[in-house]
Amino acid sequence: MERPAWAPRSIDISVPSVSRMYDYYLGGSHNFEVDREAARRAMEFMPGLPKIMQANRAFMRRAVRFAAGEGITQFLDVGSGIPTFGNVHEVARVAVPDARVMYVDHDPVAVAHSQAVLEGDDGTGVVAADLRKPREILGSPEVLRLIDLNRPVALLLVAILHFVEDTDDPYAAVAELRQALAPGSMLVLTHASYEGVPLPVERAEGAVDVYRDIRNPLVMRTRDEIARFFEGYDMVEPGLVPMPQWRPDTAPEDEDPYAFSGFAGVGRTA
Repeated sequence: MERPAWAPRSIDISVPSVSRMYDYYLGGSHNFEVDREAARRAMEFMPGLPKIMQANRAFMRRAVRFAAGEGITQFLDVGSGIPTFGNVHEVARVAVPDARVMYVDHDPVAVAHSQAVLEGDDGTGVVAADLRKPREILGSPEVLRLIDLNRPVALLLVAILHFVEDTDDPYAAVAELRQALAPGSMLVLTHASYEGVPLPVERAEGAVDVYRDIRNPLVMRTRDEIARFFEGYDMVEPGLVPMPQWRPDTAPEDEDPYAFSGFAGVGRTA
């Protein structure tokens, strides 16, 4: 397999990556055949996976516009993935031209491509770090260069927490990040769940098994389990809901049934 110029030498391009699979679902070009093969296997069980990812991105853009409209000028996107059209900084700067955005990911391809896309933009940055180690993020010189933790921050955990297993205590990681943020900060979150998937659970489990097979287990949590991530936050209306139902731009009933898989919400600290 030929290694493209944008792929860092340090990565094993024979192993699927969830970031590159996500890029493939969204129609991106920064993925390899091994990623496409894994994604197609998952889609054999859940053919609507691209619709879920599109709904996820659409929610993210609405939530960023909301946060910017509420006066937030700093955004910390953890698990940001590979840049695609309509990134956080592009959306935020429509409302806040001087918005500062820090992207965080542990996938070398996502980090390398983000660095290339963001080169020369002093109001954005990218750092390689892991959500499971919040202190690495909070203590990063790159993060502290851009993000003033004494002022409100929008913390984005979009489509990332379902890749953190319970044994890694994702609730503690989210709480540690919250405790470091100033009052008035926001949490923007989406999470996969069997609830809302327009398929029998047994069939949806086939897609989950594909992620387990590539050693990136997909943890499907219940609505109540997802709601626990918002402890310490006041929920913004309409609360924790399927993605198309959070402050929609268009009628939710026009959405593909798969778009209602999982939940999305925004919380604000007092």
